[in-house]
Amino acid sequence: MYYQNIVIGAGQAGLSAAFHLQRRGLKPWEDYVVLDANPGPGGAWQHRWRTLTLGKTHAVASLPEFPFDNQDPTRPASEVVSEYYGAYEREKNLPVRHDAEVRAVTREDGIFTVELADGSTLQARSIINATGTWTNPNWPSYPGRFDGPQVHTNGFIGPEQFAGQRVLVVGGGASATQFIVQLRAAGVDTLWSTRSEPDWRTPSADWGIQVEREVNERTRSGLPPKSVVGATGLMLNPVMQAGIDSGALVSRGKIDFLGPHSVHFQDGSTEPIDAILWATGFHHAHDHLRPLHLHTQAGGILIAEDSVSAVELPGMYFVGYGASASTLGATHAGRKAAVAASKFLAAVPA
Repeated sequence: MYYQNIVIGAGQAGLSAAFHLQRRGLKPWEDYVVLDANPGPGGAWQHRWRTLTLGKTHAVASLPEFPFDNQDPTRPASEVVSEYYGAYEREKNLPVRHDAEVRAVTREDGIFTVELADGSTLQARSIINATGTWTNPNWPSYPGRFDGPQVHTNGFIGPEQFAGQRVLVVGGGASATQFIVQLRAAGVDTLWSTRSEPDWRTPSADWGIQVEREVNERTRSGLPPKSVVGATGLMLNPVMQAGIDSGALVSRGKIDFLGPHSVHFQDGSTEPIDAILWATGFHHAHDHLRPLHLHTQAGGILIAEDSVSAVELPGMYFVGYGASASTLGATHAGRKAAVAASKFLAAVPA
């Protein structure tokens, strides 16, 4: 099959891009298609732990012309957002193929070839990549060997996983602090390790603009985006302040090495532990793009001033990358990418 555009990923950014491609005249299933590796709607949200209710998440932005409001904040975010995305796919007649995992993307003579996990291939004149990070967790390596259970953020189900255990939570981001609050509320003993002192912040009026400017400066230089917390810091609210006051959200600092059932910190102290919860973030899921040789020596992708176009490869666009990693940023980036792709298709002969 041959298309004008293929969108890879049906999360917030991919669905926004798909809507705007259609708005600009591309016909679903004929001119463009959306490929998504997940079995159903919801993007990465469908895999979030059930104890993460909608009211405990950062704000979920509305998709274009489909308000996300009047939602029950006590329901699991995985359910609410998956239902919302599914309704959007149907309402806007978006050409989403689920269970369509992309293994590799290549380009020859101006045409992209997309290879799927089932061995089939599709071709397109342009690509909008919206694959996010959820499938590429960062597992740090430390000296020593720990023999107990280890779980990453994308494998967290709920506090019941750690009932009766003493848990080391590793990571300086929002997920780590939320896990500690949940675990402590369920009676689970926790320790917290971060590489640097937790960066607690109270957002200023122009906080969002500052963060976006900082992230865009990196992607326009070909540098990989910082972790979320590296750009935003940790939001200090009454719940987090209570955790700090109780000692639960006080970091023990860096890990020196791990023992079979213990953690040894760089301050010389040692603590017994039964399990480790790695809230250590994710890398962008770009392995399928390696054949395009877009990555710089620094590990990032050089992005143009419009914040979506790949400088080194005309017709290639990124959404949900860098400053557009938030749901609000992803919605805006989807429009930008669709506009840029449409202009490219109009300017370059078929």
